[in-house]
Amino acid sequence: MSDDRRLTLFYDGACPLCQREVAFYARLDRKGRIAWHDVSRDSRGMVAEGLPRREALRRIYVRCPDGRLLSGARAFVEVWRLLPGFRWLAPVVALPPFLWLAEGLYCAFLVIRPWLTGRRGCDCEDEV
Repeated sequence: MSDDRRLTLFYDGACPLCQREVAFYARLDRKGRIAWHDVSRDSRGMVAEGLPRREALRRIYVRCPDGRLLSGARAFVEVWRLLPGFRWLAPVVALPPFLWLAEGLYCAFLVIRPWLTGRRGCDCEDEV
């Protein structure tokens, strides 16, 4: 792990929806607590320890400052803990019934993402 003690968010910057959402979150991150890593611009096979590029294009991931690698709803919870306007939401969504629901909704989004973005046939589609 690097000396950077920030949360690192790995996202598909070639996905227009992902790009807009990350841009929105980045505007809220005025204190620079999150490092934003566009995986679509990273040609390495492993974009981080334990995170293959193909998997990072498939769904959202965060690397916590303590080294944990989280994805999906758990990743969003960690991002929301750091952003004004979302801090209240993080502990609520972190509760099991809500976390399970959020993960289910995120997985449903991943299934339809290629059609929503017009990116059918992209690297992300065949791995969902």
